[in-house]
Amino acid sequence: MKKQFASSLSLLCITLTNPAYAEWFEVTGMADVKNGDHQKAKRKAVNDAITQALLFSGAAVSSVQTVTDGVLTQDQLKIRSNAEIQSANVIAEAKVGDSWQVTLHIDITPQSAQCPTSAYNKQVAVTQSQLKNKHQATLGQIFDINKAVSERLYQTMTEQKLSLEPVPYFAQTIDVSRFFSQRFDYNEQLIETITANTNSQFVLLSQITDIASVDKLNSDLAFWQSDKYLRSFKVDFALFDALSHERVWQKQYATQGVWPFKKTKLIDVYSERFWQTDYADEIQTTLTQIATDLNAAVACLPTNGKILHIDDEQVVINLGRMHGLENGQILNVAHSNPLTNVDGKIFMHQLKTINKLQVIQVNAQNAIAVNISNRPLHNVQINDLVEIQIENENEFEL
Repeated sequence: MKKQFASSLSLLCITLTNPAYAEWFEVTGMADVKNGDHQKAKRKAVNDAITQALLFSGAAVSSVQTVTDGVLTQDQLKIRSNAEIQSANVIAEAKVGDSWQVTLHIDITPQSAQCPTSAYNKQVAVTQSQLKNKHQATLGQIFDINKAVSERLYQTMTEQKLSLEPVPYFAQTIDVSRFFSQRFDYNEQLIETITANTNSQFVLLSQITDIASVDKLNSDLAFWQSDKYLRSFKVDFALFDALSHERVWQKQYATQGVWPFKKTKLIDVYSERFWQTDYADEIQTTLTQIATDLNAAVACLPTNGKILHIDDEQVVINLGRMHGLENGQILNVAHSNPLTNVDGKIFMHQLKTINKLQVIQVNAQNAIAVNISNRPLHNVQINDLVEIQIENENEFEL
């Protein structure tokens, strides 16, 4: 899970005349030593520090993995493939108990073209992952690994500072195989059902494709040693816009870690004993990466909602305080006009209107808005779409 900060994340700050200004951060990352691998713990502590600084600064991060792709060389951190981090120096490192703490001095220049829509949260339904090859769970009897990973991803997304707001939907088992097939012949009704139950704009689906053991790490002749295996973890993710039914993001992830238990040992995948292993630690690192990649995928997408109720010139919408909505904000309206082909497949079609609404009351998950157009709302219907109008955005004109 997210590592603990040292007592303070200090912003030392240098502001330049350039619109893209530099910010200095002094931040401490932490990581546990596992299997005696101190260098790996140091690298993870460095990654933790950089990740926290980037998320705190609000910098647009497309991949923490590319940002933190570096190695410690004496007191320098060499970073490749990212222009936002201008420099990063290791100013202190210390072993505290079974953990390493590494303190960095980081110069971050946020991208000047930060998209304004990132200021608004998008709700994402986190569904239960599907375990594709169940026979691979026999080692350790970890048949609930898909459920545990889904809950862990939700917790990871909740704890990070993101442009998305996760909503749990992992109590139910769902069949996601068609969403990852080559034909891509999926059921839009499943997306509709999930978004109706979670009030989410996006739906996240996933399947774990490989948890097989790869190699035994110790010799059978070394009978005095405990069995250790290298075990894979591969997972596919796809993110769907519930309003358009479009797939807006898809990615595969793969890692592996040491499985330290005997073949006959039954393992509780919800226990701290499991999540303290090297194998689970690699899974958690992957989940942290997934949360960051998801955030980058949706940050610049518009925050859209639906009209739930119409009362004369007032409407109730399914956007609220959780999305960053405030009193006085202007909303654009679009008609929802689904089209159906001869095979019965539904294509979502949106028609922009010149109707505009102004928010007059904001609740946690919904809001009330009033018509401010010169024309009445006669043609506006329940389930029509609303989009938050960004300041200085060009208005729709006929």
